[in-house]
Amino acid sequence: MPNKRVRLTISGRVQGVGFRANTRRQANQLNLTGWVRNLANGDVEVVAEGEETTITRFIGWAKQGPRLARVADFQKNFEDYKGEFDSFSIRY
Repeated sequence: MPNKRVRLTISGRVQGVGFRANTRRQANQLNLTGWVRNLANGDVEVVAEGEETTITRFIGWAKQGPRLARVADFQKNFEDYKGEFDSFSIRY
């Protein structure tokens, strides 16, 4: 399976609802690497790398988010795989 890299920008009620912690937990369960962070405009940004099939599963999860989140808009951009991360982290 080829490795993929995706950058997600998620809008809606996505800050203050555990989105970052749940994103990291989901990524760890899928053996993905990368990071998640809150943006100043209220969105959440995610960069994730891993096997194509698990990236697809992760994107499906992120479109819904954790239970308290309400995803209003979802942007997905595939980028060149870099293999630059050792783990999945929350950036501040």
